[in-house]
Amino acid sequence: MIAMSGGVDSSVAAFLMLKKGYECEGATMRLFHPTLTGAEESSCNGKSCCSDRDVDDARRVASMLGIPHSSKDYSVDFSAQIIDKFVRTYAAGGTPNPCIDCNRYMKFEKLLDYALSRGCDTIVTGHYARVEKSGERYILKKGIDPAKDQSYVLYNLTQEQLSHCAFPLGEYTKEQIRTIAEEQGFVNADKAESQDICFVPDGDYARFITEYSGESFPEGDFTDREGKVLGRHKGIIHYTVGQRKGLNLPAEEPWYVTKLDVPNNRVILSHGDGLFSDTLTAHDINLIALPRIEGELRCAAKIRYRQQEQPCVVTQPDEDTLQVVFDAPQRAVTPGQALVLYNGDVVIGGGTIN
Repeated sequence: MIAMSGGVDSSVAAFLMLKKGYECEGATMRLFHPTLTGAEESSCNGKSCCSDRDVDDARRVASMLGIPHSSKDYSVDFSAQIIDKFVRTYAAGGTPNPCIDCNRYMKFEKLLDYALSRGCDTIVTGHYARVEKSGERYILKKGIDPAKDQSYVLYNLTQEQLSHCAFPLGEYTKEQIRTIAEEQGFVNADKAESQDICFVPDGDYARFITEYSGESFPEGDFTDREGKVLGRHKGIIHYTVGQRKGLNLPAEEPWYVTKLDVPNNRVILSHGDGLFSDTLTAHDINLIALPRIEGELRCAAKIRYRQQEQPCVVTQPDEDTLQVVFDAPQRAVTPGQALVLYNGDVVIGGGTIN
């Protein structure tokens, strides 16, 4: 079963699997309806996924390829498991990554269950990553195109899920995929990629959270790390660790958000010196390359999607905790974001930063 989003990547993934001789069918997930928050689909300016156009593009490509296509509405599950968590995490002072949760709970849980119920034994997506069998374990590896590698957002996949996954795009560059789409005459060959969170296509997270939750997030104090009041903020959900823009505090040196003190409704700022840390702790962990980290593991880690991996030492004090010590202090270690560990191009595993 090909998870067809209506974009060029999943369309070419379908073509590549057919070319390898597999029997295929396509499925498109409807995850979010813009009208959920009173918005019109047209107001999303084509940036949101799961639109009627996306479903139609997927259906047309499937027709061109001669494979069956179905559409599955998981919007209720998506709201409960992805959007609700997004809102809760921001309200608690964290910065979530809903794309990781969507892969975990939607594509590789809900859609995989649907695929198996249809008699399919493998689910295929347009992610730029690779999965291989090594001994008794399935291994997740980076895609060969460093500019497009998406292994970071797949670190939560279990051994069972990986055993039913295929990522044919992992062996290609984005340019090669575009070329294949053009050669096949796909209707979406030149379609732009979605760069935003699908349910907040305009990027205004605070507005979405307020409208979706129906809650208000009151103003409070900006303070420095010693507690001196510097000004007033417009609500906790407007800020994230490392943020500089939008603070509107005149100073000789720029202020940066260093910490969100939710119980006291304070946004704590520094001139950048308080942003760096050489340690972190992560929970809700998932390990892929090995069942458990014994002793100290020398590896590399990313604490955000576009970051270059940083050398570190990792220990696992219990079943659901990772402790990381970096060789050099890291900027803006942000609660709610994903820690992902690497050994070369192999994903060791990861967790959610505390």
